[in-house]
Amino acid sequence: MKKYELTDESVVIQGRKLFRIRALVSFGNVKEGDMGGYIEKEDNLSQDGNSWVGGNAIVIENARLEENAWVCGNARVEGNARLDGNAVVYENARVDGNAVVGGHATVSENAWVGGNAAVGRNATVGGNAIVIENARVFGYAVVHENAAIGGNTEVGGNAEVCGNARLYGYTVVGGNAVVREDVRMLHFFFFD
Repeated sequence: MKKYELTDESVVIQGRKLFRIRALVSFGNVKEGDMGGYIEKEDNLSQDGNSWVGGNAIVIENARLEENAWVCGNARVEGNARLDGNAVVYENARVDGNAVVGGHATVSENAWVGGNAAVGRNATVGGNAIVIENARVFGYAVVHENAAIGGNTEVGGNAEVCGNARLYGYTVVGGNAVVREDVRMLHFFFFD
């Protein structure tokens, strides 16, 4: 049984026609008849689980939400990006490229996760943070404010990357480490 349908209400974004969705049954926090956000095609949102696109959020191109993942507010999920588990992307956040957000991870505010980046477990990416290329954020790690990580950087444990920190190359930050302000790192291991 389908949990949602595409309605006749549509918008055109990036030259693609997207359709507002409507719940056909109640599931999770969604009630039958609730209007959702916009998707380009049914392949963007699984008919199984409690995944949902709400508010004015959009899921476009080959991006996909599965399991209990949510995207809401004005957030965008595009490209070949995938959200699964209990991941939540909201406010004005963007996930694109081949990025994966899963587990209980959240991406919020104006954050951008792109490229082949992965955010998982209980990690949080927020503010104006950027997580791109092959970067990974996992555990209970937090990347926020104006921080940017890329290359093969890994941020895990209870680590926090904030301020205007820039981490690229092969940088590993873990434990309870805090990297902040105007720090620039390339090929470092930083644990506390």
